Amino acid sequence: MTTPNGAMQAPAELGKGELLDILRRMWEIRIFENTVYDLLGQNIIKGASHLYAGQEAVAVGAIAALRDDDLITSTHRGHGHCHARGDSLAIGTEAKQEHLNKMMAELCGRATGYCGGRGGSMHIADVEKGNLGATGIVGGNIPVATGAALSMRLQGLDRCVVCFFGDGATNTGNFHESLNLAAAWKLPVIYVVENNLYGMSVPFDKVSPLPDVAARAAAYDMPGIVLDGMDPIAVYEGVSAALANARQGQGPTLIECKTYRWYGHSRSDPRVYRSKDEEQAWRERDPIPNFADRLVAQGIATRAEVDAVEAAADKAVERATEFALNSPMPNPAEVEKDVYVLAPATPAEIEAEQRLRERVCSEANLPTRFYWEAIRDALREELLRDPSVFVMGEDVGIYGGAYGATRGLAQEFGDRRVFDTPISEALIGGMAVGAAMTSMRPVAELMYVDFTPLAMDQIANQGAKNRYMFGGKTRVPMVIRTEGGAGRSIAAHHSQSLEALWTHFPGIYVVMPSTPYDAKGLLKAAIRDDNPIMFIEHKMLYGTKGPVPDDDYVIPLGVADIKREGSDVTLISYSRMVLRCLEAAETLAAEGISVEVIDLRSLKPLDMETIVASVRKTGRVVGVTEAYKTGSFISELFVRINESAFDWLDAPMVRVAAADVPVPMAETLEDAAIPSTAAIIAGVQRVLHQA
Repeated sequence: MTTPNGAMQAPAELGKGELLDILRRMWEIRIFENTVYDLLGQNIIKGASHLYAGQEAVAVGAIAALRDDDLITSTHRGHGHCHARGDSLAIGTEAKQEHLNKMMAELCGRATGYCGGRGGSMHIADVEKGNLGATGIVGGNIPVATGAALSMRLQGLDRCVVCFFGDGATNTGNFHESLNLAAAWKLPVIYVVENNLYGMSVPFDKVSPLPDVAARAAAYDMPGIVLDGMDPIAVYEGVSAALANARQGQGPTLIECKTYRWYGHSRSDPRVYRSKDEEQAWRERDPIPNFADRLVAQGIATRAEVDAVEAAADKAVERATEFALNSPMPNPAEVEKDVYVLAPATPAEIEAEQRLRERVCSEANLPTRFYWEAIRDALREELLRDPSVFVMGEDVGIYGGAYGATRGLAQEFGDRRVFDTPISEALIGGMAVGAAMTSMRPVAELMYVDFTPLAMDQIANQGAKNRYMFGGKTRVPMVIRTEGGAGRSIAAHHSQSLEALWTHFPGIYVVMPSTPYDAKGLLKAAIRDDNPIMFIEHKMLYGTKGPVPDDDYVIPLGVADIKREGSDVTLISYSRMVLRCLEAAETLAAEGISVEVIDLRSLKPLDMETIVASVRKTGRVVGVTEAYKTGSFISELFVRINESAFDWLDAPMVRVAAADVPVPMAETLEDAAIPSTAAIIAGVQRVLHQA
């Protein structure tokens, strides 16, 4: 509230102790950032660091309005958010010091840091305390925050999410996709724009026709307000009101805090794009001394008390720096730790699935299902089994269900468990990340694998990397369902096989089933797994039919299937090409050639044990993929075979792959571009005749 003379009066709920805490947190952030600046100059802190000095009032004021169970997402300029949130939840002087210690240790790349030195300045997180993490991608946290808010809604909780980002992020697609959906669904998320006037060196008024970001809220029919980002009480009151609205089901608010960063975009930035007069004008509005002066002027604290706050903050940062520099560096032997949540299948589980597989192959009276029915049944069973599972994406809801895979599920489970989203691939991927990090198990559909690069930042940079970057303190159990492959004459934007893109990123699994039995068991396993999984179905398999037991079964990830045993040559493939390999093997058998066909089923994790055993038996390998030949997963597989089984190879391995051309539309050209059964037979003949 504002007094008649224009001075901001503290809200009644903020007593002297709370107000001095606000001052202390701002001082600790300022002194912390100044110390980081010095350590960067001495090359003690490595890499890039984007300092928050000058903007302290935003983080401290906004986070002071949160409940202990609320959540935040942060940015590459995130030290202030991390400190304000961590300090607000730490009870007692010792715990508050420990929090500051962990922050400084993380920036110094030490094992005692919040993320064990794996995240550093731009990726600092304290997931256990509701800080879902910072991101080095501008705007990368906005869909994640939106997904976390969706998670709160689906769980029936009145917890809210505050999403911090800079003015530069407001010109990204993530911003618009997220605000559109959050407003449409009235999600409990507060978007806080810290408008420090420059995106790196670009003035905001040069890249926006509107002077205020908040004005854009009108496009999404949500409240948009501008606050003085140099006044923590103004920020506190604005965020408090927005949180109250969100908890009452009124949806999101876009809050723009006008603020200013003391330093450049990063330490190496000379700030030549800003005038000295401009910088001086903003420094006269410094939120820390001005707030301290106000506390004294209003009789809330004495000058000695506010001076003591600054001195104590200085000492706390000094202790944190000493702690960090005396902490050990991470153990190089642990460089691969926590990339995945490791829960490998036990020998008993593998043996049980093998027995079930043998039963599927031998029993004539097992029920049969179309591939799409197997997918639908897997989703239905997991929705019934686990209330944290939900399905979202393009054309999955009550009026959709492309190819039948989700047909009827929305009617059965309702639109809180199975629902359509906008055609916003980045948002879908990011919402899955945020929901997965907050106790849900999303199954998100991106209609074609060709569209998954639109969500690559969210899935690969956030979902796949968050566990590792945040020191193994989070899990991201999400499935991205999509379809790939050619066969329907729909040309290059809807017919590709892009699985190799996804196998490249550490932290995400890739699964590609070839039969209805595999599709059901692998999808159920994927949903129950605690890692991000790209689950790719082939569009030409939906109409295939095969035996599927009624049992509640899962197929362990990373266990290949020998679809046909042989002794002369090993054919290795996955997805639709497995069926063509089996056709080729049948034809070759009539010529007296015994072909073993291995269906990888999952490309990551990969069952090298089964592959090597087969290579040792046959001595010859043909790899078959519908993907482009250059850079295909089969090429990676051949390298691994060379590393693990070279001594047992009797001939150079042969690749049978798609032509290196965009998939054409005309049926004759499409057929020519994609491996045929005849091409596979030719590949086998070639490997057999090589010395």
